[in-house]
Amino acid sequence: MYKNRTVMYYVLFYSLTVVTLVLSRNDPKNDPRNSSDLTLWIDEKQVKMFSGVSMEIYAIVNGNVLPYILDPNFENYLPVIPSEVNYVNFTWKAGNKKYNYNFDKLQSYDESILEAPVISIKTKGRVPKRPKEFSIFLPCIGNSSGKARFEIGLLIETRKGKSLNGTPLRLKLKKECSISQRSPDPECDKKCANQGWCNNEKICQCPEGYMGQYCKTALCYPQCMNGGNCTSPGVCSCPTGFQGTHCEGGICSKKCLNGGKCVQKDTCECSKGYYGPRCEFSRCIIPCLNDGRCRGVNKCKCLRGFRGDHCEVARAKLARAACSLNCRHGSCAPDGEAACICEKGWHGRLCQHATTM
Repeated sequence: MYKNRTVMYYVLFYSLTVVTLVLSRNDPKNDPRNSSDLTLWIDEKQVKMFSGVSMEIYAIVNGNVLPYILDPNFENYLPVIPSEVNYVNFTWKAGNKKYNYNFDKLQSYDESILEAPVISIKTKGRVPKRPKEFSIFLPCIGNSSGKARFEIGLLIETRKGKSLNGTPLRLKLKKECSISQRSPDPECDKKCANQGWCNNEKICQCPEGYMGQYCKTALCYPQCMNGGNCTSPGVCSCPTGFQGTHCEGGICSKKCLNGGKCVQKDTCECSKGYYGPRCEFSRCIIPCLNDGRCRGVNKCKCLRGFRGDHCEVARAKLARAACSLNCRHGSCAPDGEAACICEKGWHGRLCQHATTM
């Protein structure tokens, strides 16, 4: 349950981040690409190539590494880079500040499948002032198929040698390699699906968002969760009991009670003071009265006008409203008389004096 909840929170946070950045792009003043500080992102065309979704993915905005990039489980939420994609393009700029960079790690953990990543720029240097693109190539060995893990390490420092918060970045990703996944087919022109077309070599050329020898496999980013299937670029078909853009949310066949929330399939997250499969049990042995809510072991939160451990005592709010006196530790006389009836231990016209023994 913890893992599923973490995945759900990640997707929600990631989605909100993307929406915020997309909205910002519509406002030139808040567009991350126009910031005066360091920004690093994967461009829209590149993301669409392996996900089918038109958007940019930001890693650093205005000198700040985004939180989801620093999540130690980040790699578990990303799709495997398909065999058709052999490189990833990044764009970055330093803005008005000066930064030095060092790609201190370019490593493949499965060298029988994938060679070490290769970068198109020097491994050490200065981040350009204006937006500039660079590529990381992912060369498959070519004689074996499988999924290989690789790591990219990036250290960024100010000109005074201070590391940027959140760096060095340690991005661990997965790449799929195939020996002959897309071999020539004489009947290619009859088999290419999803608006793919047959080239001169009798191999299907797939549109953005699709992959495979005959372009039949759709791509979704983030990947569909909880057994969901990617039916078209960026669209997940969820199994029974799940919902959401990426099938990250659950559906509870029976409603969660007492303010509980459905967080996964038939799984409720209970508010304070309640427990059980549907949050149907109260931690208050003596029930809270007058619509009070249990907030802990035998602790009730009372509605306005009631007090006491179990909200059993009604405040004399109607009587208090009948006179204009501000009785501090008491209430107005029941008959509306301009006089206060003090609580035990208090006296005075407004019940403002403590009684000393």
